[in-house]
Amino acid sequence: MSERISKTLTLPRLNKLSPSLESTALKIMEESGELAQAIGKFRGLNGENARVEESRVMQYVAEELMDVAQTAVTMMFVLEEQYGIDLDEIFRAHITKLKNKGYCD
Repeated sequence: MSERISKTLTLPRLNKLSPSLESTALKIMEESGELAQAIGKFRGLNGENARVEESRVMQYVAEELMDVAQTAVTMMFVLEEQYGIDLDEIFRAHITKLKNKGYCD
């Protein structure tokens, strides 16, 4: 596999919901907990002595990660639409911060 420089992900605006900043923040925490639970199950950190095939667990981890990403994107829409935040400007500042810390070129 070749080295990837970046990952681009486009997720939809969920137009059947009316999320608030608070409800979306709580949803991010919920989904992050489910992601942690999936990882913990694979690592045997949940106290269970369950035998789950690694490929199935990694599939579950990926699915939970996608839920976290979707919820984060939903919060971006909330910030833009309800609070007028310019996420393009925030994105540029974020990339600059990462470069300044030496995390990427």
